[in-house]
Amino acid sequence: MTTTLPDSPYRVDRAYSLTEARDYCARLAKSHYENFLVASLFVPGHLKQHFYNVYAYCRISDDLGDESGGPEKALPLLDWWESELDACYAGAPQHPVFVALAETNARFGIPREPYADLLRAFRQDQTVTRYPTYAQLLGYCRYSANPVGRLVLYLCGYSDPERQGYADATCTALQLANFWQDVARDYAIGRIYLPLEDMARFGVSEEDIAGSRFTPAFAQLLQFECERAKALFAEGLKLCPLVDRRIRLDIEMFSRGGQEILRRIEAQGYDVLTRRPTIPKKRQLAILAGRLLAGLFRSS
Repeated sequence: MTTTLPDSPYRVDRAYSLTEARDYCARLAKSHYENFLVASLFVPGHLKQHFYNVYAYCRISDDLGDESGGPEKALPLLDWWESELDACYAGAPQHPVFVALAETNARFGIPREPYADLLRAFRQDQTVTRYPTYAQLLGYCRYSANPVGRLVLYLCGYSDPERQGYADATCTALQLANFWQDVARDYAIGRIYLPLEDMARFGVSEEDIAGSRFTPAFAQLLQFECERAKALFAEGLKLCPLVDRRIRLDIEMFSRGGQEILRRIEAQGYDVLTRRPTIPKKRQLAILAGRLLAGLFRSS
């Protein structure tokens, strides 16, 4: 397998000590610091390395799926990465990410399932580009988004179904908000996440998306999908009183960010075909400052 495996910057050619493995994960997380910033702001110091380790796994998994140049290269690399995951759970980690994760998994009792679920989603991305029903799209989110929230909960000491269910709602809502923000971008790489049954119901065709034809029917369709995401965000916020204050700030921050995307979509009349809605840096900082202040007042 090693002789035919495609090249990847994430393959290594030597064994790593635990100290080196921790450094490898920390460097990877910090190299994507802008994306990682919010996730690490409120994390207690004794948990930061473990967040780095989990983030490194998720980052590499995503890169192997999305940046490998197509299924012919991506699928063998994802298979290789899962074999490294298997080695980790067999007690013989080899790659530095798994050398570091072995310590994290043992400390927090993290099962193999959420890690493997992510790989299932990234494999699915290589072969599935349309979702006939909303239920099927939610099934995809179950593997592509929800495992991340569950991994975070494990790191924070929570593993019960109730909290996991609320985290799932938040993660799915975030995924949907990103899909509705990126309808045009996703189509450019050959993917449509709008459920085909909903497109037919509202009278929106693939040709409308391909031609960036914004119509009243498309506006009604996207409003309908945004309302679904809003309901999921509301459900997910029920997790907040059930977790530690610092983690609550993270959950609220991510939820407010996702809800802001939906507000931006609504503010431009649901036209995401001709203009991608974004959150300006100043607005991102305002959301962050608001959550920080709320946390300070809560703890005073």
